[in-house]
Amino acid sequence: MIDKDIAELYGVPTKRLNEQVKRNKKRFPEDFMFRLTKKEKAEVVANCDHLTDLKYSPNLPFVFTEHGAVMLASVLNSDRAIEVNIQIVRIFTRIREMVLTNKDILLKLEQLEKKVTGHDENIQMIFEALKQLLNQPKEPRRRIGFRRSGEED
Repeated sequence: MIDKDIAELYGVPTKRLNEQVKRNKKRFPEDFMFRLTKKEKAEVVANCDHLTDLKYSPNLPFVFTEHGAVMLASVLNSDRAIEVNIQIVRIFTRIREMVLTNKDILLKLEQLEKKVTGHDENIQMIFEALKQLLNQPKEPRRRIGFRRSGEED
């Protein structure tokens, strides 16, 4: 989550949130928080309409992982921070469950795709063979059974 969004959730100005993070640097290792590059910032601003304000900010925003968002609650230590923290943990847990569920579905789709790959060509060959059978010139069939004298075959 980007610092602007998480500050809004916690009900504090982004500047104050970032001050608390800087004061408590030990609590935010790289796997909890990182700063976007200029290129990443431009991409985020281009893709997220609600972040157009960042376009004119000289600062590069911080981004918090699930663990960083949880750590923020202990740094901010307000009732609102605790409530938001609980919701964030629940949301990340649901997201993780959805990703795992969708991962299983994607694996099954890939397996099905591997089985079906090449079937189009095989089906096309079957249709071609059927067309050839249907378009063969019909030879007159020989009559089967008893024939009287003078009757043709």
